[in-house]
This record gives sequence, structure tokens and C-alpha cells, in this order.
Amino acid sequence: MFKNLRKYFAIHLFGHSQRRARLVSKDGRCNIEFGNVETQSRLFFFVDIWTTVIDLKWRYKMTVFITVFLGSWFFFGLLWYAVAYIHKDLPEFRPSGNHTPCVENIKGLTSAFLFSLETQVTIGYGYRYVTEQCGTAVFLLVFQSILGVMISSFMCGAILAKISRPKKRAKTITFSKNAVISKRGGKLCLLIRVANLRKSLLIDSHIYGKLLRTTVTPEGETIILDQVDINFVVDAGNEHLFFISPLTIYHVIDHNSPFFHMAPENILQQDFELVVFLDGTVESTSATCQVRTSYVPEEVLWGYRFAPMVSKTKEGKYRVDFHNFGKTVVVDTPHCALCLYNEKDAKAWLKRGYDNPNFVLEEVSETDDTKM
Repeated sequence: MFKNLRKYFAIHLFGHSQRRARLVSKDGRCNIEFGNVETQSRLFFFVDIWTTVIDLKWRYKMTVFITVFLGSWFFFGLLWYAVAYIHKDLPEFRPSGNHTPCVENIKGLTSAFLFSLETQVTIGYGYRYVTEQCGTAVFLLVFQSILGVMISSFMCGAILAKISRPKKRAKTITFSKNAVISKRGGKLCLLIRVANLRKSLLIDSHIYGKLLRTTVTPEGETIILDQVDINFVVDAGNEHLFFISPLTIYHVIDHNSPFFHMAPENILQQDFELVVFLDGTVESTSATCQVRTSYVPEEVLWGYRFAPMVSKTKEGKYRVDFHNFGKTVVVDTPHCALCLYNEKDAKAWLKRGYDNPNFVLEEVSETDDTKM
């Protein structure tokens, strides 16, 4: 009971009074900003215009979408109006009865805009049309038609690419809110639970982690966000996961683990962030997808394990109860990984025998001193 109260106060009091900065939020967003970026470097975003447009938020993307189409229609409307003005097709020039205009029925800027709209989106009402009177109008018609197809292809492709991004598929992959530390297979492990909310699988799934912390080198250099590889596995390995039901992945805390010297008393004083990555290929679109989340010391529970959530019904079906997805239960756990290994070593030494070189076996003859 005292252990539960200590964990409760540590999370709710200490955790709220001193919030730790995260590089990766729980939903996978990166909390970082770039300062003092040169203007020349910012121009590279326009060089890679395709990626820039796809990465735009929807409100900005729709603004660009509407602006590009309206701008192109109005721009070519001005050009059609200029052609009619130069050829003296407008009513203010009072053309003669046998005058053949470049474009029929253009009376002003509004009608020129409407003709530009009809041309670019290939409506073709038939009231306004180009005649063979002037080659400039024919060239402008061909140029606007080709450019209109290019604009439509680019903008529609950008919207389709944004809709089909595997980033939305990552929303259906969820990690447990907390990580736990307990024994698994006779070893002290850090465990995390992950679930796929869709019935479609992630192909060639691979899971791994990075421990971010501030370290000081022997030369006195302070490295912020120093990255240490954390190997996560399931019972079948860490690659080609059969991700049909929730999985409990674990990291073995051995001598090479950065958690080896941690204990329940000092883990909250540690300054680290554990970032977990899950890479896979979406089965329906064959697009590569990455899901990530992070854990800070307050979210690592020592001496707990996850409650079971997979059961088998009487009908022979397997049932997954997501009510127990993030639920944890208290279990007996070693005080630290070093304690567990010392205990194992002590038991191993007790089972061994030792040779004493000074021990000599002598045979002693027994005499019967008992008199009858």
C-alpha cells in the first residue's frame, strides 16, 4: 500500500509541479523549432514545392487551391480582354457589321473572365468561342488549355496524396500510456503495450527505441539529446510482427542497458525520454508508415505488469478487451537489475562444489574396546 501511495504522489504532485520537456509528444508530434535559419535555406522549401504543398495544413492547402484556380482564371481573363481590346472587338469601338472578332460575344472584362473559366475547365457552353480570325487567340487558347491541365493535375494530385498519406493510418496504432518494469522470463524487463485498432495488418513491422538524455563526455562536452539505442523485442523477435492482436514488447534490462543502475527511488530523478518507434507497411496501400510515442520517468511504473486482455470465448473466438489495455497490476519485482543479477550469482555459487587441496582422507581402523 505504501508503494502505491508513493507512486501516486510522485506522479500527481511531483509530475505536475515540474513538467518535463518532451521532444516527442504522446501522439508522435515532434516538439522542436528551428531558429536563425538563413533566408537562402528557406528558399529550398520552394524548390521542393511538391513536398511543401503536401505538408501544408488543410486550411492553407485549400487557400492555395482556391487562389491558384481563381488567379489563373482571372489572369487569362485579362489576356482575353486584351486580345479583344487590341483587335477592337469590344462594343465601345463600334465594330462594323462584317467585322469578325477573335472571340465571339466578349463584351467586357466579365465576359472575358467567363470565357477564360469555360476554356480552362472545358465547360464549352457554345455562346463564346474562338474564331480563326487571329492566330493570337488560337495560341492563347492552346496555351491556357495545356496550363489548365497541368494546374488541375498538380492540385488534385496534391490533395489525393494528402488524403492517402499513411500518417492517418498511424492514428489507429496506439501505445499504452505508461511503461512498466517487472520480471519476464526470469529477467528484469521494461514493458510497453501496443495495439492495432484495425483488422488490416501492418506488413514487415519493426519496433525499436531511442533513449534521449543529456550526457557529458570525458572531454567536458555537454551533449543534449544524446541518443542511445534501446532494443525492444517480443517473444518472436522484433521484426515481421504478426500484429493481429495487442502485443507486449519488452526491453531486457541487462548490463548493457541504460536502465541497469536505476531503481524505484532514483528513477524519478533521472532526466531521460524514451522514444518508441514502430515502422511498417500499410497492407491496403503499400505505403510506409511510422508510429511513435515517448515516455518520461513519471510514466515508467516500477513493480507493475499489464493486465491480460485476450481471452477465448465459448464459441472458440478470441476476444480482445481494450478496457484492460492500459491497466496495470502490482507484482513482486526486484529492487534493481543489479540486485537481481547478484541474487542469481549467489544462488549459482551455492550450487557449485569446491576442492580443498589440504584435505587428506585417512583410513582409521576401528577397535572394539567393549568387553563382554
